[in-house]
Amino acid sequence: MENLDSSEDLNVKKAFDQLKSVLVAGETVESWAIQRRLFALLHRRIIIAATTGRFIIIKRGLIGGFDMNDFRWQDLGDVKLKVGIFGADILFRKFGSTDLAMNKFSSQIISLIGFRKQQTQDVYRLAQAQDQSWREKRRIRELEELRAKSGGLHLNSGNSNLQQPTSSSDDSVARLQKVKEMLDNKLISDSEYESIKAKIISGI
Repeated sequence: MENLDSSEDLNVKKAFDQLKSVLVAGETVESWAIQRRLFALLHRRIIIAATTGRFIIIKRGLIGGFDMNDFRWQDLGDVKLKVGIFGADILFRKFGSTDLAMNKFSSQIISLIGFRKQQTQDVYRLAQAQDQSWREKRRIRELEELRAKSGGLHLNSGNSNLQQPTSSSDDSVARLQKVKEMLDNKLISDSEYESIKAKIISGI
């Protein structure tokens, strides 16, 4: 893990020690970033960290102690990075979710501004990797659920090589609607959508 610069003040060192103290067994900090003083004139500087299991925001309380918020990677998505002249901003969308499920209608934006550029870019890269990993897990789960509901779609090695038995027109329409929803949520690609749609239509 990268060490803080010797020029960092004692309060930031304490915040970083607090960050390390809240890690659970087997969890490691993969990247972290410190807010620049320019962007923290009215509050204590914030440290953000990307660990193997979650995203952590931590800052020193106004009257001592530390305030911490943490988010599971599966609850975050649509990460964006903005790099300016004086610092970098990172934004997440927090979804209302349970495990692999995602409620796209229940979300909020987490906006963190004014962090050191290189550090924030490192956090962003890790967050992007986590986002892509969880998108793939959700895609597989959605396909499995679609297969179960249709009574016979088969998933082959994570690809959309799907087969299905003949079913009623009403069931086919419901499956088509479900697949379209998956496409809209970017859980499957355009080519996968067309392939699945063709297989469903062929069974009508």
